[in-house]
Parts: sequence; C-alpha cells; structure tokens
Amino acid sequence: MGNGFSEQPGFLPSVPFFQSFHMAILGLDSAGKTTTLYRLRFNEFVNTVPTRGFNAEKVKLSLGGHRSAATFHFWDVGGQEKLRPLWKSYTRGADGIVFVVDSVDGERLEEAKTELHRIAKTMENLGVPVLVVANKQDLRNSLTLAEMERGLALKELGPGTPWHLQPACAITGDGLREGMEKIHDMILKRRKAQQQLQQQRRKR
Repeated sequence: MGNGFSEQPGFLPSVPFFQSFHMAILGLDSAGKTTTLYRLRFNEFVNTVPTRGFNAEKVKLSLGGHRSAATFHFWDVGGQEKLRPLWKSYTRGADGIVFVVDSVDGERLEEAKTELHRIAKTMENLGVPVLVVANKQDLRNSLTLAEMERGLALKELGPGTPWHLQPACAITGDGLREGMEKIHDMILKRRKAQQQLQQQRRKR
C-alpha cells in the first residue's frame, strides 16, 4: 500500500522502533469520524452508519520523516448530543484528540466549536494535542480554512494546547496522512517536554 498503512506484523523491518498512542476521534454526528477512521484503517472508503456507541481500531502507520512506525489505538465515539457526555471517558489518558468537522455545515460550526472547547479544556485534557480535521474540503461550498479557524476559535484553545487544522477528504483520504504526521509530531514534542520536566524535578 502506498500510504504506509498495514496490519501485517513484518511490514516495516527496517524501522528501528515502534510507538503506541491512545487516540480519541470526536466530532458532531455526520462530520465523518467513522469514515475517517476506516479510511485510515483499511485505506479504502467504507460506507458507514451513525455510530451509536463507539468503534475501536488499531492502525499501524509508517512515518517517513521519523524513520519510525507508530501504532494508533483509535476510539471513535458517536457524536449525537446524548452521547457527547461520554467523550471524556474515552479521552482519559489520551495522547491526542482528532476532532472531525464538516466543512460544509456552516450552520453547526458554532456547535462544533462549543463541543471542541468543552472537551479540550477539560482538566484531564489540558495540553493534549488536538488535530482538527476539516473534512469535505473537496466540496465546492466548503468553508475556507481561515473561516473554520475563526469559527472554531482555535486560537482561544489556550497556549498550552497544541493544535493543527488539516484540510481533508475522508472519502478519498486526502490530507489524513499529513494530519497524522502533524499530531504525531505534537505528541512527541509534548512527551519530550514532560520527560525534561521530570528530569528537572529529580535533580532538585
């Protein structure tokens, strides 16, 4: 497969080490969360139905710039309003949050912003990297990235929360690989900072 996804154990024999990450995929209902997950998992479009609970998948991804391979354990949680209180259970201990937004649905952008800020600013999630997937960017009437950045108030997430806004199309997979590279970088940077902080505390 050209995009580097595989579930075969010997897929990357030249890679020196493997990393494992706990990820939560969140967003409003019909944003394209499950389509995003299965495009990453199978490298093909899978026709989905609204998620009533959650989907869990393990995705192995080669990251060329780092000569490393990462295993992402994804939890894809339903986005219906009645299910959103459950999100925090799946983000507990998460290394990163993937928040999928429908770029065409401008009427619900404010609702998406509210839910994104609520989960990102939960005490347990402070500082957890956030990848915002601007899904359906292939459609002519989609909002621009600048409009989405303003509408989601991403700069108001706070200086302690790293984030990246990635244009994407979950059906074709365009942009998803680049987005995963970005959140992987943010996670490693955060882990390194945490390790340095621990070392400094030990020296005191």
